[in-house]
Amino acid sequence: MLDFVTCNEARLRRDPAYDGKFFTAVRTTGIYCRPVCPVKHPLTKNVSYFPTAAAAERAGYRPCLRCRPETAPFCPAWKGSRTTVERALRLIEDGALDIGSVEDLAERLGVGARHLSRLFANHIGASPLQTAQTLRIGRAKRLLDETMLPMADIAFKAGFGSVRRFNAAFQKLYGRPPSSIRRPKR
Repeated sequence: MLDFVTCNEARLRRDPAYDGKFFTAVRTTGIYCRPVCPVKHPLTKNVSYFPTAAAAERAGYRPCLRCRPETAPFCPAWKGSRTTVERALRLIEDGALDIGSVEDLAERLGVGARHLSRLFANHIGASPLQTAQTLRIGRAKRLLDETMLPMADIAFKAGFGSVRRFNAAFQKLYGRPPSSIRRPKR
């Protein structure tokens, strides 16, 4: 947590660099704000600072209706639907679509499959399945470059369900089989 003087100076300047780094609570009103809140500055003697919105709420303060501190930068609510897409991407990277379906992934995220597909189209420009396929091909390409594993092992380690799908994906993307992409042994 920043010291009182630093927080107070940032609040008085309404410095956007500190937005989301601390929250200002006013004892006389029982409200907490972001440092960039456009309301009239309270007296310094009535102000306390908290490192998070949750800490201010735990101390009994309620959020300002003008600056909406619960949606400050770096909070999941501030990111909106991007948070859901980021969580989905982490799950896809961990293999969620290698063994499950888009419906299973959407259920884990608490949204519908169609909504998840719309979010991916808006934020990523591709569907969850296309994203998973790109990640699988990237993993396979790394394994082809860095190891001398047999093609079948690479296919399964990269997340492909079969060697046939592995070959078809490489043929579609690169126009040649994966064996032709492997670097010669040095």
